[in-house]
Formats: sequence, structure tokens, C-alpha cells
Amino acid sequence: MKSWDAIVIGGGVIGLSVALELHKRGCKVLILERGELGHEASHAAGGMLAHCDPHSHEKLWPLAKASAEMYPEFVLELEEDTGVHVDLRQHGTIAILGDASPECGQRMSAEELAIKEPHLVCTSPAYFLPEACLDPRRLVVAIAKALHRRKVDISTGSRVIAVETAMRKVTAVRTDKSTYPTRIAINCAGAWASNITPGSLHTRPVKGQILSIVPKHGTHFPLQHVVRSAGCYLIPRSDGRIVIGATVEEAGFDKQVDPVAIQELHQAAAILMPELGKGRILEAWAGLRPGSPDGLPMIGETSYLGYLVATGHFRDGILLAPISARIIGDLVTGETPEMNLIPFAPERFH
Repeated sequence: MKSWDAIVIGGGVIGLSVALELHKRGCKVLILERGELGHEASHAAGGMLAHCDPHSHEKLWPLAKASAEMYPEFVLELEEDTGVHVDLRQHGTIAILGDASPECGQRMSAEELAIKEPHLVCTSPAYFLPEACLDPRRLVVAIAKALHRRKVDISTGSRVIAVETAMRKVTAVRTDKSTYPTRIAINCAGAWASNITPGSLHTRPVKGQILSIVPKHGTHFPLQHVVRSAGCYLIPRSDGRIVIGATVEEAGFDKQVDPVAIQELHQAAAILMPELGKGRILEAWAGLRPGSPDGLPMIGETSYLGYLVATGHFRDGILLAPISARIIGDLVTGETPEMNLIPFAPERFH
């Protein structure tokens, strides 16, 4: 019977990045995905690499900064390997933060703001943050193509039910269709991670609705930077689209799009930049972010030998993909990760 050194459960950006890292380190890897590769939270994400966000948990800052610094090389290698353009934009973010102060970045004067984004309407303090953004859907395509080129085994369309163990050691991963022998299993199943036994994880789905618009006339809106405010965020794409998001809803596994919520987001964008109110809605969608009780991801080893976890990344799955993959790669190959993993211990809620 065929077996694998490691089985990655979940084919979103975290699972794909982990699988690619493990393959580079010499592991024979299988990816098990319940649906299509990258078609859940990764497909729905906006793509901000918001490592300067003052609203994120302070324990996450070192992890976020390290991952953001990895991204240029991460993307360059993918693009050279696959020919897929990921649309990594490093123009920075204009953050309208109210009373919050970011750890990195600088306060902007009205004159500086008018130079950078002359069409932006802002009456509150604004900061320029040295952040990047990218197109998550292109990123998923690039990583998946890199895995295919390396002939990594991928199985889609089957739901993982359990990580099987004996004497608290991993022996196999069981789906609703088959059982796959392995000594190492990595749970990267996102919002569905807690549905897999042993049931020691505490993830939940957090719904987010989002839309993209294009100009009715012309090819581009006059926006170069990511703009983040209390009401919405704006992410320009190089092809002329503007992504507008996002709601945060406790709605279980409901992925229905609410036209009222979409219109409210569009209106919030038009307050920031009136030109956007004239845009045509190209697409509206919803995704399920993997949340955790304390808002921090779960990355590391469990009490079962060979069972590792990388999930619960909430709004930062795209940002944290490179560093999550490196950490799991270190743990699988017996190296010591550089990051302090205690705040992210998968079973910390017990």
C-alpha cells in the first residue's frame, strides 16, 4: 500500500504553502481537500498583507512582520517557477485609524495625503503604512501549479473524517472514501479543522462578504494605495478592479451573499472616494474565515505524536502563509522554529 511522509489536510493557501515547503525539504506529501483547491477562505480573501495593523493582537505582530518580510522572495520564486503573475503590489497602505496608532508607518499631513491620493476624502488622522497586497486567487493558482510541476500528490472531493492514531501516534488519515497511511498529519482545514477527530481544536467559521468593482468608463480608478478605514477597505488590482470589503459575521457556515450588505460596503467606499460610487459591481461573494476563541492562529504540534496544526488564521491567512509553512517545515524535519510558538499552541484552550 502506498504511504506518505506527511499528509496535509486542506488545500487552501496555508495547506498548499505547507505542502510546498515540505516537498522542498524532501518529504513525500499528499494533500487532501474536501472541495476544490483554494476555493474557500483563500478564494474569498482580499489579499492585504496587513502586518502593521494596530487592531491585530500584539502577540501576532512578530509572526506577521516575519511573514511579510518573506513575501517578496516567496512570490518571486513562485512567479519564476510557474509564470503566474501574483500581482504583488508594494505601494503601501493609507490607514484611517481614528485614535489607534500603528506600530510601523508615519502620520500623514493633509498635504501629503493629497499628493498620494488626491481623490480620497479623509477628515480623520491618516497614516502611511509600508504594507503590500496581492491577488490571493492568483497566489493559489501559482502555488498549485508549482505543486503540480513537482508531481505532489493531490486528492480533491473527499472529506477528511479523522486522523487515526495508535498509542497516541499518527498512523493514517481517513476520509469518507479511503484511508491513507502516514506518520505525520497536518491539519490545515481552516474553518472545518475542528470537525476532524481527534477533536481537540476550537475553530469556527466567521463570514465575510466582499465585492469588486470596475469603472463604467475608462480602465482604472484613480487609486494606487490600499486604503483601510473603520467602514471598509479598498484594494486596487493592477487590472483595474477595486476590491471592497468586508463584513465580519457570526453566521455559521452560511456563505450566502446579502445584497444589502454589499450595497452598504459599496456606499462606504464611495464616502472615501466618490468616484467609486460610479463603479459597476463586477462580482460579490462571501467566504468563511477560520476564527479561534482568542483571535490567534493555531500553529504547532498537538499532544499526538505526528499530528500538527496550522489553522485559525482568521483574517490573516494570506499574510501568514509563508511563515506558517516555514514553522511546520521546521517541526516536521526536527528543526527548532525561530518564532515563539507558545501563544499559538493548538491545544491551548483545554
